[in-house]
Amino acid sequence: MTEVEALQAAIAGEHAALYGVGVAGGKLSGARFGAATTLYERHRSRRDKLAALLVESGQTPAAAEPAYDLPQAVTNAATAAALILGIERRLTAVYGDLVEAAEQDRTRAFAVQALIATARDQLGWGGRPTAFPGQV
Repeated sequence: MTEVEALQAAIAGEHAALYGVGVAGGKLSGARFGAATTLYERHRSRRDKLAALLVESGQTPAAAEPAYDLPQAVTNAATAAALILGIERRLTAVYGDLVEAAEQDRTRAFAVQALIATARDQLGWGGRPTAFPGQV
């Protein structure tokens, strides 16, 4: 996988994450809603950084889909939290791929920070530590 392919995969993952966290947030309240809102903003920030990295390299960032198929129905707080956990697990693997494919130091540094953040966010949404985050 090239750096550009990994960047495109990461931005596609962030687009999907924004959609999924938005859906999940509709079933959350209180502190969990606040955590989802903060998480949404982190995903938006990473999406914007990925778009900038792609544009700087002369590429057109992948566009968001109008909607995404969710892996499960989101009907209550428990299924919302499970969806968010799944999103973070998937993104951890995506950012692991970007760390591996990164050719530029700034891309690798961004990818490492994103990998750490998604691994940490998994813990906040009910995940458990693994030997290497993203490798389930």
